[in-house]
Parts: sequence; structure tokens; C-alpha cells
Amino acid sequence: MEAFVQQLRRALTKPVMPLLCFFAGVTWDSLTLTRIDRLSDNLIILAYLLLLGGGIILSRRSAQTLDDPAAGVPAVSRLFHVGRVQPYLPWGIQFLFGSLFSAYAIFYSQSASWSGTGLFFGFLVALLIANEFLRDRLSNGPLLIGLYTVVVFSFLTFALPVVTGLMNVWIFLLGAALTLLIAMSVVRVMLRSSSSGSEPTTAQPWWRSDEVRMGLPGVLAVVTLIGFYLLNWIPPVPLSMKFGGVYHAATRGAEGFQLSFERGPWYHFWKQGDDRFHGDGPAFCFTAVFAPVDLKTTIYHRWYHQASGGARLTTTDRIGLTITGGRDGGYRGYSVKSRLVPGNWRVDVETEDGRVLGHIRFSVEPPPSSPPVIETITY
Repeated sequence: MEAFVQQLRRALTKPVMPLLCFFAGVTWDSLTLTRIDRLSDNLIILAYLLLLGGGIILSRRSAQTLDDPAAGVPAVSRLFHVGRVQPYLPWGIQFLFGSLFSAYAIFYSQSASWSGTGLFFGFLVALLIANEFLRDRLSNGPLLIGLYTVVVFSFLTFALPVVTGLMNVWIFLLGAALTLLIAMSVVRVMLRSSSSGSEPTTAQPWWRSDEVRMGLPGVLAVVTLIGFYLLNWIPPVPLSMKFGGVYHAATRGAEGFQLSFERGPWYHFWKQGDDRFHGDGPAFCFTAVFAPVDLKTTIYHRWYHQASGGARLTTTDRIGLTITGGRDGGYRGYSVKSRLVPGNWRVDVETEDGRVLGHIRFSVEPPPSSPPVIETITY
């Protein structure tokens, strides 16, 4: 009986524990992470990155010590007794990767539009889930460098705009350059520590060197993420759309914006905008977009129209709104379309470089026979 219980426990632990750790980690991050520009949150992520870089270096150092106990061991290695901690390093590295991917999934999900930029969010979630089952492979140096490059680049993508107050392609490329510098520095320390005290090896072409072999996954990761950016697949962090809708009127009052829309049937209790707009306008597209403190940029409302029975959406207007950051509920503003024709409409809220923060869809229909009941909310 006791043997059966032990077998059952082992059978449940292998598939269940990673999932429990996964959901516990995501829940913890959801409760503790607040704003993408909050100093405490960014310092926690930065600490995770520093610990992870150190853990990767120690994992290589401990592997070298175990493979060649007679080799000269650096003083730092003796101080940390890397041979003793080696069995626990994969667990620590896995925990740090999981924490970082979980944090990024939360932050990037707030900016993903579930179209093109949703692909990158899905990529982060896939890495988060895969990390729960990668413990036995987390001693592979090139794999570690590739994953480390992704987490460093993902952090700098939103941290640099927060710090500089600028958000453009040059800031993104600066993050790419800093990521390569950090990743290659970790590679050099790994190889230097693992080769300390060993005899010099025969000279070989640079493209066959250990440094190139170890760092190549990191370079490929940076090139891939730059490609994602050029394809507008990376969500426009640190911006995120908090609220949006189309209305018959939008006026600013002492307590906020007064937004007027047609009241729907009683069972549409969630209705907070004109998803069906009756008449030819004007229509007000109202949005609230969060931006970090000190960040000033321009977002655009791109209006699309699809005629009844038509297959394609055509752009009718692209209206810019200058926003400033700092407000929890997002910077509020609206654009106006004066004359509407029947059919399906969509407004994309996008950045200057065309990355989409969100979509607002509605249809335009002829005026009803009797005037609709107008309801007003304050945002």
C-alpha cells in the first residue's frame, strides 16, 4: 500500500507541480505588480535580471568544476562552493525566468491589441509555460543566453521609454544595442570563469570560437525581436488603452468627460457606448490611454469604413492626439467624424509608428422612426 501511495504521489507531482507553480507565480505577479512605470516594480525586475545573470554564470562555473575537479577554480567559485549549489541552480534559474516572463506577460497584455501585437504576447506566454518544463535543460549555455537575451530586451523595451520620456525607433534600437552588450558580457564572464586555470587552447577561426557559439542564440534573438518590431508585432509598451468607445457627444466637465450614447435593451446592462450608431453623425471616438509619467507622445485614431456587403475596410481619416502620461485611468481625448455613411466602422488607436493599442468597432444605421433614449456616463 505504501509503495502504491508513493507511486501515485510521484505520478501527480510531475505534471501537477509545474502547473501549480505556474498559476501561483502568475497570481502573485498579478497582485504585486501595479504600474509599468512604478520604480519599485522596475527595481524588482532589474534585481531578477541581475540574479539571473549571476545564476547563469554560476551554472557554467559549477559545470566546469564538476567536469574537471582538478582544474584551477577561481576564488569566487570557492567562496560560493559552486559544486554544492549546482543541483539547486536550475531551480533558481527556472524561478527567475518564470517570474520575469510572468511579469512581462502581465505588462505586455495591457498593450496588446490581440491582432498583430497579440502574437508577441502569445510568444511570451508560450515561453512562460515552456519554462515550467525546462528545468532539465537549463544547464545548456546557448539556450540560457538566448532566453536571457529575450528577458533583457523585453525589459529595456518598456524601461527606456519610462526613463527617457521618449518612445521611437531609436530608443528601441538603443535597447537592442544594450541587450547585446549585456548578453555578450555575460558570455565573456562565463567563458573566462570556465577556462580559468586551464591550459591555452589552439587558435581557431573566430566563427568557431566558444564565444560565438555561446552568443549566437542571443544575437538571433535580438535580430528576431527587431523583425517583430518592424512588422509591428511588439505591443507599444509602456502605452496601454484603458477605455474606448464611440458616442453621440463628448464634453468635458468638472468631474470628467460626459459621454452620451443610445440606451440599449435592458438586458444589455454592460453597454457603455454606441456599438450601433443611428444617424449620420457627428460621432465622437473617445479613448483613455495610459502613458508613464513624463512621457509625451502622439497617438492616432485611424477611422476605417466598410460599406454594406463590402469585403474591405478603407481608411477615411487619421487624426492625431498628443498625450501626456501620469494619470492612472489614462490620458483622455477624442476625435470627431462629422459625416458617417451606413456600414461597418472601426477605429484603430495606434502609435506614430503604426503599432495598434486597441480597436473600437461599431456599425452605422439610418435614424430610427422614434428618437432614441440617450444615456450619459462620466469618465
